[in-house]
Amino acid sequence: MKDFIIQHVKLERTENQQRHRTEGFAGGQNLVVRRGEPFRISLQLSGRPFNPKKDALLLKFNLGRLYVKRKVIFPKRAIPSKWGAYFNPEGLNLQCPSILISTPASASVGTYRIQLFVATPRGRRGFQVGSFVLLCNPWCTEDTVFIPFEDEREEYVQNDSGLLFMGTPGNLVARPWSFDQFEPDILETCLSLLQISPKHMKNRRKDYMSRANPVYISRVVSAMINCEDDRGVLKGNWTGDFKQGVNPSAWTSSGDILMQWAKSNFSPVAYGQCWVFAAVMCTVMRVLGIPCRVVTNYNSAHDANGNLVIEEFYDEMGKKLPHGKDSIWNFHVWVECWMSRRDLGSDMDGWQVLDPTPQERSAGVFCCGPAPVRALRDRRIELRYDVPFVFAEVSAGVRTMVLRGGKVVCCSRDDSRVGSLICTKAVGYPRVSNITADYKHIKSTHRANASSLYSCVCVCVCVCPSPGVSVTLTLDKAPVAGLPVDFTVTVTNKETVAKVIKEHLNAQAKQYNNSPSDTFWDANSVLNLAPLEVKVDHHQISPAQYESVLGEDLINLAVVVEDLSNQQRVLATEEFNIDSPPLNIEMVDKEPVKPGTQHTALVIFTNPFSMPVSGLLTVRAAGLIKGKLEFRMHPLQPGGRVQQLVDFVPQKAGNRMLQASLSLTNNAIIRGYRMVTVDKN
Repeated sequence: MKDFIIQHVKLERTENQQRHRTEGFAGGQNLVVRRGEPFRISLQLSGRPFNPKKDALLLKFNLGRLYVKRKVIFPKRAIPSKWGAYFNPEGLNLQCPSILISTPASASVGTYRIQLFVATPRGRRGFQVGSFVLLCNPWCTEDTVFIPFEDEREEYVQNDSGLLFMGTPGNLVARPWSFDQFEPDILETCLSLLQISPKHMKNRRKDYMSRANPVYISRVVSAMINCEDDRGVLKGNWTGDFKQGVNPSAWTSSGDILMQWAKSNFSPVAYGQCWVFAAVMCTVMRVLGIPCRVVTNYNSAHDANGNLVIEEFYDEMGKKLPHGKDSIWNFHVWVECWMSRRDLGSDMDGWQVLDPTPQERSAGVFCCGPAPVRALRDRRIELRYDVPFVFAEVSAGVRTMVLRGGKVVCCSRDDSRVGSLICTKAVGYPRVSNITADYKHIKSTHRANASSLYSCVCVCVCVCPSPGVSVTLTLDKAPVAGLPVDFTVTVTNKETVAKVIKEHLNAQAKQYNNSPSDTFWDANSVLNLAPLEVKVDHHQISPAQYESVLGEDLINLAVVVEDLSNQQRVLATEEFNIDSPPLNIEMVDKEPVKPGTQHTALVIFTNPFSMPVSGLLTVRAAGLIKGKLEFRMHPLQPGGRVQQLVDFVPQKAGNRMLQASLSLTNNAIIRGYRMVTVDKN
């Protein structure tokens, strides 16, 4: 009697990846599935059919040198969430048997090789079947990354574009970003990140076993996004000199960064800052199946000495001084990942802060987290990982001092400034979501409704009060490039005697994470105040005065008023950003957008500056455009308008982000985006 021969083993990629919600990875090398959910392979036999009474099939699953063997059996009950191989009972064809493979919801993430062994009365033979990539499964209730709402799974795992928030709490800037997790070779690059990590190189067996735990995975990824201790993805640079690489503000996608890293044999990509580190980490975590979102903390403290107090210094003319090691970043960007914390207890489940920006070492390595958001809100600073450091970033107090001749002449404390707004992109919509209350116990009246982008007037009361005089500084409107910055200083005489007041105004440019640079605008005046008089002064900084510092810089504006009768000083400050003019994107054709059909968009820019500008326009859209399109913009006179037609052919249905960025010769970067809904055929 002749034996049966296995002619072919089919991994049924289309069916399995649709069932496992991994069809976005269809262009990759391997079958991609999620743990805790069975997938199907089929055998094509020749010769005689398979005989269950005489023949046996055994599957071996290899992850590195770790392996699991399972005999293919006929199931007597539903397939459990553990390693197993079962003949598919539905329409069993012994000439072309179908096999269901189950994996535990706690299996390690990675690339598995499948071997098939056949035992018949004539002997035993082995076959190399192929490989599959196993990812975490936020749709599986037994997985520690299970997130219960479908719209959140779509947003935090499947969405390949989003918004990063920058600017200031009173004037948020939404920066479009392409996460690119389903673009060609991104999956393989993210898996390579795990393979070249120091943890894997030191002990491969232990690393493979530990990859079952998202806590472990997230710490490895956090360390590997920066290159301080390893062959990580990004090199940080906050010097302002980016000649040896790319200005962090010029990046618009994770895909460009990850592919450059992979093609350079995993040499660090220059350069990144906090939002770039966070966005790339978000891509890697979404690829691995761990729900992830990018979060911005406004007025983020870096507490160098761990005393939960940040000290700031000004001179008597209102100039901010670079004293002390503590600092407050106008904004800092990290990620949150969703997971259970069986190491800490179920009350710490949910969102966890992870920060790949290299600031402080954690267990000897530049990484941070996962720190439970609930632990931060409940002040559980004894918990791991890095909870005290993150708690200081969102809840430290601020002590502000005015110095004269090295002596403190005015001092105050503010416990509400740090972490004044913590936000992320809303689920399903291109707008901001205020999550400050997740981090802090705050009164409901202070929970800002951040359902749309902020654009508000900012008021700063005096930070160094005086019993006799008070001062407030108010931006009359959100500053916009090309228009004057209008603000008001209100000085109040709180006593029943007349006063002569000196007023000193000072404006400095500053990067979001550094002390301000030299003064670029100042003004001085003398005010005569009658008893109990309130005097309102209107001031203006013209575009010609601030355009030299325009770009990604913020403005630190301060006023010091001095009571000449007793030399008491009062300080008020405000830090603000100047909005860039928009890049408008319009659809030329009004027909429904469908996959496989060419459509056209129009990108429009009007020069608001007082000088001619030229630059490079870059347009990209995951799922709409392969790679990116670039157009050179010739010199455009002040007030001039330019239009650029952009053709694209959608690859698949869904909501897609068409984004454009214009890098100008005056160092400004102008951005715009438009959401495009691609209908199903």
